[in-house]
Amino acid sequence: MSTKRTVVITGASSGIGFGLVQAFLDSGFNVVGNARSEARLTEAKAELGNPESFIGVVGDIAKPETATRIFQSAIERFGKVDVLVNNAGFFLPKPFIDYTPEDLENLLDTNLKGVVYASQVAAAHMIERKQGHIINITAAVALQANIAVPAALPVLIKGGLNQMTRALALELSPHNVKVNSVAPGIIETPMHDPAIHDFLSGLAPTGRIGQVSDIADAVLYLANADFTTGVVLPVDGGMSSGKW
Repeated sequence: MSTKRTVVITGASSGIGFGLVQAFLDSGFNVVGNARSEARLTEAKAELGNPESFIGVVGDIAKPETATRIFQSAIERFGKVDVLVNNAGFFLPKPFIDYTPEDLENLLDTNLKGVVYASQVAAAHMIERKQGHIINITAAVALQANIAVPAALPVLIKGGLNQMTRALALELSPHNVKVNSVAPGIIETPMHDPAIHDFLSGLAPTGRIGQVSDIADAVLYLANADFTTGVVLPVDGGMSSGKW
């Protein structure tokens, strides 16, 4: 069994997820990263310098067997899991009447089912060990809707995850398992076309887009916070504070 702490990160091959992998490795963690694409996970590991403390597990996190396999791989390699970061997800803004049944199914699969299945496996493991942290990546727009960002379905799902965070924190508190969320605002990732960065910068009172490192700092704080649970932490430049 490794003496280092181990984190499982879903959606680990790009964007915020890849930044989280880098940050946790730099902080001395073993990291188990999940993504759908084996090729992208291989590329990500090469970009990281092929560290021994990183393994990738391919699979669709919307399927319960994927969550089971991720944790089995983590325990076989590192002996335990201390932190789960439910990062896998995507944001699909559009007018409400334009959402299709396929849009809804895809959002439910990745943004909801993936969190539930991974958290169930994590909770069972952490209850047995009587310690652990579950951290969800949600969305600031689910805390404060914005007329400039029509996104009713993502708000529905991410808002539900914010509430699940609080409920699960209470349920797992007798087992010394902490459950928290980070709610990002607009973060500079390949998801956003640079041509609209000026518009996106205007969505927060601080007048700028956030960096992946801003999210990583918040997640690392929560991964080490032993007296914090049931919190939804906005990292959004003030976007969720209200209208300005």
